[in-house]
Amino acid sequence: MAAYNLQRFHVLVVEDNEYIRETLTDLLTHLGVGRVTATVDGTSAIEELKRLEKIGGAGMPMAVDIIFSDMIMSPMNGLLFLRWVRTSKDSGNRFTPFVMVSGAADYDYVRSTRDIGVTEFLGKPFSVNSVSKRLLGGIDHPRQIVMSRKYFGPDRRRRAGNSPTGEERRTTSEDNITIVYSPKNMTAPKSGSQVWYFRLPNSLKEKAGGLGASGPGEFPANLLAEAEEQLERSAVEFTDWALDYLAQLSKHCDAAMESGADRRKRFEEINLLAHELRGQGGTFGYPLVTVFAKRLYDFTGEIETIDEPAVEVVKAHIDTLRVVIRGKISGDGGAVGKELGDSLEAAVAKLTG
Repeated sequence: MAAYNLQRFHVLVVEDNEYIRETLTDLLTHLGVGRVTATVDGTSAIEELKRLEKIGGAGMPMAVDIIFSDMIMSPMNGLLFLRWVRTSKDSGNRFTPFVMVSGAADYDYVRSTRDIGVTEFLGKPFSVNSVSKRLLGGIDHPRQIVMSRKYFGPDRRRRAGNSPTGEERRTTSEDNITIVYSPKNMTAPKSGSQVWYFRLPNSLKEKAGGLGASGPGEFPANLLAEAEEQLERSAVEFTDWALDYLAQLSKHCDAAMESGADRRKRFEEINLLAHELRGQGGTFGYPLVTVFAKRLYDFTGEIETIDEPAVEVVKAHIDTLRVVIRGKISGDGGAVGKELGDSLEAAVAKLTG
């Protein structure tokens, strides 16, 4: 296998959570990415891409090689940002590989990103292995871009026709498909049935130094080890970050208890905070945080009647999460983890019964 060198790569990270933004940036840097630019939401990412396009002009057609973007952000989320990248006339490169990152890796979310042109989906919690796989996939197996009147983005079928011979089923006999080998002078299809397939040179593999290799490449073992060490160092700071989030959860919970009129808004804020905790616990060795935060996320997202017992359910989740974090209960927690889970379920059943 060819050992890839990503020193010439430029990756854009879009993440509103400062701690996670820095963690992902550091991880990519330790995997050998030469330049990582980080922004806080879709709006700032668009501004940065426009700035890079203005600096580079025609001589810099791929100012950013790959985008890693969180999905749930404010004021502009990852879905709107992806739509801009794929469809806006101001987008410098509509073909840029786009990896959506989110703790909400449910089918509906994955499908919504696929339908507007995502390249890959990276679920939180992420790991060195999952991030490196997304990078290698983009280099070794670039997906052809499909353009129709209603869609622009990577081929959603993944494999050409799903045929072991490589022949494209359902398309080889159709007259409405045009194969395009250059993105220049790109115009939208004129009819509803016309489809264009863009099969462009593998510029990322060439940039990584593996264009002459016969098969897929890999990252040097020392870089993977360094990235793992960096993630472990980031995990040391996780408890402080998580306790701060729990303090915010408690603040919203107390306010919801005091003011019935304000509860809906408070629960929306709690739901967003639970989403953040849901996505991060497993990354830093605390899968129980992910488990209990997901329960809180589901509860606050689905509940219709927000009364005092509902607020007490939220408090029960916060107390359980605080025990895990302050006690630094890693892994599944063994007997203690099971006891915490059983106690939380009993409390919720009593409050909602």
